[in-house]
This record gives sequence, C-alpha cells and structure tokens, in this order.
Amino acid sequence: MQKRILFLLLFYINLFAVEKKTETPVLAIDSSYYYAETAMRFKDLKVYEKALENANKSIDFAKKNTNNASLANGYYTLGLIYSDLKKYDNAIEKFIRAVSVYNTIEPSTKLALSYYNLGVCYIQKNNYERAESYFSKANSVYDNIDLSSAKDMVNLQKAIFYIEKNQIQKAETALQSIIDQKNSDYKLTDKILSEVNYQFGNVKHKEQKYTEAIVYLNKAYELSKKESILDLQIKTTKLLSKVYDEMALTNNSLAFLKIHLKLKDSLEKINSKKNQNIISQQVNIDELMRSMEKLDKDKKEQEKAGKFSKLINILSIALITILSLLSLSLYKNNIIRNKSNELLKEKNNELEEAKARIEKASQARADFLSTVSHELRTPLNAINGISHILLEENPKESQIEYLKSLKFSGNYLLTYINEILEINRIESDNIELENISFNFRELLNNIYNTLKELAGQNNNHFKIIIDPEIPQNLIGDPTKLSQVVINLINNALKFTHKGEVIMIANLIKNENDKCKIHFEINDTGIGIPENKQEEIFESFSQGSVEINRKYGGTGLGLTIVKKLVSLMGGEIKVESKVNLGSKFFFDLEFKNSTSQTSIFEEKELDDKVFINKKVLLVEDNKINQMITKKMLEKKAMNVAICETGEDAIDMARNFKYDLVLMDVHLPGINGTHATEEIRKFNDSTPIIALTAISLNENREMLMSYGMTDVITKPFNPDNFYKIIETNLLAAT
Repeated sequence: MQKRILFLLLFYINLFAVEKKTETPVLAIDSSYYYAETAMRFKDLKVYEKALENANKSIDFAKKNTNNASLANGYYTLGLIYSDLKKYDNAIEKFIRAVSVYNTIEPSTKLALSYYNLGVCYIQKNNYERAESYFSKANSVYDNIDLSSAKDMVNLQKAIFYIEKNQIQKAETALQSIIDQKNSDYKLTDKILSEVNYQFGNVKHKEQKYTEAIVYLNKAYELSKKESILDLQIKTTKLLSKVYDEMALTNNSLAFLKIHLKLKDSLEKINSKKNQNIISQQVNIDELMRSMEKLDKDKKEQEKAGKFSKLINILSIALITILSLLSLSLYKNNIIRNKSNELLKEKNNELEEAKARIEKASQARADFLSTVSHELRTPLNAINGISHILLEENPKESQIEYLKSLKFSGNYLLTYINEILEINRIESDNIELENISFNFRELLNNIYNTLKELAGQNNNHFKIIIDPEIPQNLIGDPTKLSQVVINLINNALKFTHKGEVIMIANLIKNENDKCKIHFEINDTGIGIPENKQEEIFESFSQGSVEINRKYGGTGLGLTIVKKLVSLMGGEIKVESKVNLGSKFFFDLEFKNSTSQTSIFEEKELDDKVFINKKVLLVEDNKINQMITKKMLEKKAMNVAICETGEDAIDMARNFKYDLVLMDVHLPGINGTHATEEIRKFNDSTPIIALTAISLNENREMLMSYGMTDVITKPFNPDNFYKIIETNLLAAT
C-alpha cells in the first residue's frame, strides 16, 4: 500500500512540474520609457504630431504606475518637443514640471539638462537674466554629481546661443569661463577646447577682428584634426575661407574652401551609412513590438488554459493531503516554527508601528504650523483689510488712533506668523538660494532710506559705510541678504536710544571673479549679558523676560538671521557689553557680475489702467469677498463674485473678463485645478492666485498650473494694486 502511495506521489509531482515548465515567461517592459524614446525618434524625424502623442502616452503610463523617474522623463521629453516647435512658453511649463518631479528623487544629469533647457528657452524669449539663473542651477547640479565636463558643455552651449542672439559680450564671458578652467587643476578635453576656439573665432569674425579670428580658428582646426571631429573641421575650414575672403586673401580662401568641400563629401558618405543603420535599428524595434504582441497572445492562451491549471491545483491539494498523512512526525516541529514566525511578525509590526509614529510626530509640527498659519491669515486679512478701508474713508478723529492700533496689531501678528513659517521652511530644506546679478550699493542705500525714519523715532544717529573697493554688481541672493541686514539693523535701532547705529561693509579680498565681504552692525544700545549671547539666536529668545515686556518683538528675528547667514555660507557672531552696545558681524562670498542691474524701480500707479476693467473674484469667504471687492471698486473696477472652482470655470467660459483673482483653497475643486481647466480654453486672461501661502506652497508651484502671478493674504494694499496693474498692462 505504501509503495502505491509513493508511486502516485511521484507521478503527480512530475505532472505538476511539467505543467509549470510549459509556462511562458512574460517580459517586463517599461512602457513609459518606450513611449518617451519613440517620441524622441518622431521629434528627430520632425513628425511632431506623433511625437506629442507618444510623449503624452509616456506621462499617462508613468502616472498610472506612480513612477516618478518615468514621469519626470515624460515631462522632459515633452519640453524638448515644444522647444523644437518654438512654443517656448509650453516648453518652459513642461521643463518646470520635470524639475519639480526630478527634485523628489536622487539628483541626475536629467535634472541638470532640464535646468539647462529652461535657460535655452528664456534666451529665445530674450530674458537673459532668467536664463543665467537656470544655467547656474544646471551647473550646481553638475557640481553635486561631480561632472565638471558637463558644466563646460553648459557654458559652451550658452555661448553659442548668445552668439546666435548677437549678445557678443555675454558669449565672450561664457567662453572665457571655460578657457579659465585650463589653468586650474581640472583639465579641459581637446574636444571641448577645439569647439571653444571655433566659437571664439566666430565671435572675433563678427567683431571684424580677422587676425585674432584666424588664430583661434587655426587652433580649432588643428585640435579637431587631432580628435578626428569631422563636423567641426568642416565648419572651421568654411569660416576660415570666409575670413580670408573678407581680408581679400583669395589664395588662402580657395585653399580652405577646397579642404571644406572634401571634408563635406566624406561626411555625407558617413551619414549615408548611419542612415542605413538607423533603418536597420527601426526594423529591430518593429520586430520587438511584434514579439510583445505575441507575448500578449500567449498570455491570453494561458488564461484559456486556466481550467486545466485549476484541475492540477486540485490534484496538488490532494497530493499535499497524502503528504501530510506521511508527515505526522513533523507536525509538532511545524507548530513550533509557525509560532516562532508569528512572534517575529508581531515584533516586526511593532517596529513598523513605532517607525510610523516617529515619522508622524516629525511631520506633525510642520503640518500644525502650516494649518494654523493658513487659518490665522484669513481673519487677519479681514482685520488688516477693514482697518485699511476705514482709515481711507475719513474716520472720526477720535477713531483714528484706535484704527491705527488695530492695523499695527494685525501687522505684528502677521510678522510673527511669517517668521515662524520662515524658520520651518529653512529647517525643512524648503528654501532655495537665488543666484542673480544685483547692485550692491543700491541695495544697501535702499535699506538705509527705508530705515532712517525708524532711526529718528528713538533719536538715533544712523549711517551705512560701504567700502569703495567693493564691486558695484555682484551675483548672489539679494532678497535674503536684505532680510539679514534689515533684521539686524531693526534690532539695533530698537534697543538703542539717543545713540548711534552704524552698518559697515568692507572688502576682504577680490580674486578669481569672487569677492569676500565683511559685514558689521554696531550700536551703542543696551547690550547683551555674556551668559545670554548664545541663547539670543534660539527661537523665542530675547535675553530676558523684562526686555521682552519693555521692547516687544517675537524673539525669532535672530534665529532667522543665523539660519540665512549659514545658508549663504557664512557664520554670524556677536560681541557685546551691557549698557555699552553690541556688534554683530559675519563674512559672505559673492561672485562678480559684469552686467549693470537695478533692483528697485518703483513707479507710481496709473489709475487709468483700472477703470471699468471686469474682474472675476473667486473667493468662498464672505468677509474676504467684501474686503477685496471694496478695494477693487475703489479703483473703479467692475467685480463679479463666485465661490467655487466649478462656478469659476463656467463663468470664465461664458463671459469675458480682463482679470481673474483665484483663491487657491476652495470647496470642491481647488483654485489650481480650476485654473488648469480654464487654461484649456483661455490662455490669455491673467489669473492671479490669492493664497494664505503655507509651508507646502511656493510661487513656482502655483505658476506651473497656469497662474500668471501670486498675491499673498493678508493683502498689502500697495502690493495688491501694483501686481494687478502689472498684469493688466501685460495683457493689453
């Protein structure tokens, strides 16, 4: 009997094994990347309709599979296609979306290429300042992933675009930055150096400096011959022939023209062979697609054979039952093993729950602050808005002081909320440094003009001393530098009475296109006890309770200053003695800039711009509706109001408006999705976001949905009108 059982056991095991072996393995293919590659092929063939279709399929598959890398690649591909079509606004939108997704994964060359292509698009739109900013971001990514040669290619391509746009000075600067690398530890490749010399020759030719052009072009020609770069030899010999012709050196011109034609024939033969290879590769791709279709058919046939597989499974269960009868001796061991496994599972679950609690706790603080700040800004908007309106409507003299106190309290609370959010943005790495050109003296002079009235309130003598050796134009983040300096001077003026507050900016060194500047803010105020000098940089700390009660303030300003200075690469220090004053000082490094820039160009409002303009206000809060409508009607604008995103879409479709003010947080679909829907049938009307901006929101994110500008709540009336005026003028 036992022999018969064993025989049946072996028979069913073999039958089950044969059935398993006949299963055809299914090939795993990333559909998103396949469609992206297909889109690029159609782009190269200039079949743009098919290219766009495949790029959008790539994005759809990536979203379906929640694959961030594929999604970013899809947006990047779509951006390249729009760039080829010269639809630069569409391209910019897609590259920005690619950047936002790439920033959620490990930095890569594709992130740098997205920044680089954004720079190219802005050059085509003649916005060189934005272009430079994105080129700098591309180079920063290459620095992080240690690709110095890629940085050279960015600067080289940037120079070529500047030459095409006839921006000769910018082109020379970009080319020189590559040449300068030759003198550093990093070694330039001959391939890059040959292209740089060619472009220098091109620039000198455009400047009609023929002798210099020939020197550079000959260098390019020799290096391209050494590296066997045929296309560069062709364009170099052609340009040499042209230069000699313009110099009336006919023999030299003809000699290089002959070389040019001979090289061109060689290239055509090579390209012919390449085209044949491309056709062959396309055939291989078609065969792969047919193989995929065959695999799908095989899979369907396997599903049809499912009934037979079920029968095998039933027989297997019977077989397992027989085996269990033969394995009674192992039963106790199996029970012990199962109990051990259960115990391990319980421990693993406990560890996972503990990990989840820790992650939830770390997120709770940021979520709480984001929610509370948003909820506080809505009533604050009402307080500040109503006090502003009442102050402008000729209140009774006895009411003016009450209204001013109300407005001051609202602004104080808003400052407190903003400073808490600023600290959490810095700590959560949700803040980026800008690298733009700015006028250093103009920035400090504007800070002086802003604060000199405050200095007079406490009868203080206030001045700013700037070292004349400091270059006028620098590259850095002027907004964060202003925030640091204003915070420190504000503190000095607040804690000093009938004394002196002096800010000093001295040049430490200026070499290799970089300068290091030493900043000092000195005052003769109340001073800081030695045992409190470290604590003042901590959140909510002001030295003592008595100081907080007497002078007020949030105790967050110096915390923000310390974090911003650290973010910009410096370290702030303090020296102080009680009743003798304080000195705060730090050093920062900036790059030198050759461009002439002006940070502040304030212009008076032109009220004619507002008259009879039709505005759609999308806002669900009744008080905010009343305040915003009142502020708009004071400028003789006609206001229509709706409360949901769905109503906003219908009204924008059925009526023509000069401007849409869109609250971001709405019942139903939110303002960003409503804006996306409106942009499907209206891409010209300005849509300005109204938001009590939170930790998870930023201007670039809102703009990516099709919004043209952002106004934060509570409104600053001057800023509110200025942004509306700018967008109305841009739309006309």
